[in-house]
Amino acid sequence: MNGLLLVDKGKGFTSFDVVAITRKLTSQKKIGHTGTLDPNATGVLPLLLGNATKAQDIIPNHDKEYVAGFKLGLTSDTLDIWGEIKSEVKSEVTLSELEKVLKHFRGEIEQIPPMYSAVSVDGKRLYDLARKGIEVERKPRKITVYELELLDFDENNQSGVLKVFCSKGTYIRSLIDDIGNELGVGAVMTSLDRTKACGFLKEECMSLDKIKELSPAEIEEKLISTENLFISFPELKVSEAQAKRFSNGGALDISRTALRSAENIEGNIYRIKYDDKFFGLGIVRDNEIKIYKHF
Repeated sequence: MNGLLLVDKGKGFTSFDVVAITRKLTSQKKIGHTGTLDPNATGVLPLLLGNATKAQDIIPNHDKEYVAGFKLGLTSDTLDIWGEIKSEVKSEVTLSELEKVLKHFRGEIEQIPPMYSAVSVDGKRLYDLARKGIEVERKPRKITVYELELLDFDENNQSGVLKVFCSKGTYIRSLIDDIGNELGVGAVMTSLDRTKACGFLKEECMSLDKIKELSPAEIEEKLISTENLFISFPELKVSEAQAKRFSNGGALDISRTALRSAENIEGNIYRIKYDDKFFGLGIVRDNEIKIYKHF
């Protein structure tokens, strides 16, 4: 099997659990995913099967969208409600005060990765250090919050829901913790649902329970082409002979393609196709289209 299986991960198990279960259901050894979801998080988890696993390191769109619950007045060691509560204060933040603070977290901002994360410092995973009670200095990273919308806020119990559209590497737990610190009362994340990843929406995904009801052949029918990960790259249709040459690792002469009159295309990446079949990605180098990645 080769292609993408769009999974709506449920709560209570890891992304690796989803991979392991799918591997057993399909007898497919080569399976990967495009971004870890914590056990208590739900939502979009695209799986890569077969030769689609070769796309893992070159996916151009890593932007993600989340709907996250939060509660003000609390802090925890994991920055969410499932960790050990470190402090609890009476919070009386108003809607207008919260909206004012949210403005500071839109656009390009710096964020420090949480201790309970897979980030490595000096070759050691932060979560391994955190479990030993060790906290180390982490360097802030630049991230982009394209959209930050307050979907709901209850002033009485100081809890609400945020919609966040953000760049790769954004930790929603840290974002909520930073918002709480800015308000002076602290905050923890209480739920997390990934509603969009790699350009795929939650409505396009299947639950693991639904997938378990399908036969291997039916699961294969649900796979979508790896090409869908690269829709942001322009399409280049080639001849049958060129497709064969490309498949065998040969470069294509630009003068014999539709790009013959194109200008300033050095370094551009194209989806190479013949007769609606996707062969892989080509990159323009020295008047040739060379192999970027085969699929």
